[in-house]
Amino acid sequence: MTSGKCNLQCKYCGGSFPEDRVPYDVTYDFDSLKDFIEKDPDAIIAFYGGEPLINAKFIEKVLEHIKAKHFVIQTNGLLYERLDKRYWNKMDTVLLSIDGRKEVTDFYRGNNVYERVIEAARRLKIAGFRGDLIARMTVSERTDIYEDVLHLIALGLFDHIHWQLDVGWSTLWHDFMGWCRKEYMPRIKALVNFWINEMQSGRVIGLVPFLGILQRLRKEVVEAPPCGAGEDAYAIMPNGDVLACPIAFDVGWSRVGNIYSNTPSNLSKVEVSDSCKACKYFRVCGGRCLYINKEPLWNKENMDMVCEITKFTIDEVFNCLNIVENLLEKHIISNDDLDYPKFNNSTEIIP
Repeated sequence: MTSGKCNLQCKYCGGSFPEDRVPYDVTYDFDSLKDFIEKDPDAIIAFYGGEPLINAKFIEKVLEHIKAKHFVIQTNGLLYERLDKRYWNKMDTVLLSIDGRKEVTDFYRGNNVYERVIEAARRLKIAGFRGDLIARMTVSERTDIYEDVLHLIALGLFDHIHWQLDVGWSTLWHDFMGWCRKEYMPRIKALVNFWINEMQSGRVIGLVPFLGILQRLRKEVVEAPPCGAGEDAYAIMPNGDVLACPIAFDVGWSRVGNIYSNTPSNLSKVEVSDSCKACKYFRVCGGRCLYINKEPLWNKENMDMVCEITKFTIDEVFNCLNIVENLLEKHIISNDDLDYPKFNNSTEIIP
């Protein structure tokens, strides 16, 4: 986490973290960070915030001086010019925040944000970025998941599209239950049908939740939660504290150590609840989100609905499994097309 500060105030987020809880500047000794990370021979570094590009010079320093297998950045893209193209081209994955169509993105994120993010994506391509460019959506009540995802596909800019649901703590919803049943679930079904029809033509569209679920169904991977939070993925705060999850800055269970007195291998583990482990969908869902799993801020009815749409999505992908295996046997698609993510690129898999 390069800074707790953000240059936007999105409706579903509110902007910057409280500065007294997530500092806006890095205050720890850089050599201590280098020593901590390089004790992990398989380190993946993801730059996160706030808005990480607020502290672009720090990102450059990390890219220049710290060894890691992969580099990732999650950014709103509006400050992309702060990072020279040679540093962008060191990134393996860039996640740009965009919520789909212009009217949806600008409603939640601010006027003209859509155009600025699209411009950033185009500039990255022009500058020679050849890594994985991901459109990272936040899905809320104005989202039509089918129309918004198809819009992003049609742009031809993004290698993959991922979305996260604005659930668990949001106060924006007017009719969450109705939206899930009347809007989201039917449109997810339509999107899976579109995805599998394209696959039958030999085109595997990079829809991260579907690919990630498919991978877990086929390999029976059990990682809980899918993002690895509290298991093998941790957040280093600007003050050097280490959290199990970057959004869980305000709870004691998330604080598992610091870069001075710990190593990556001896950080405490944080597990999801036993109730999730008893669910038959657990091997795919993995508990969905560690923070919400341990901090149920919504009422039980709403959280049960989140589970329902999660199970629905998994079932829709599962129903395509025989078709996918048949396409593989006929060499219409390849296992390499479906092997995603190939490393933890900070996509949480389960919306």
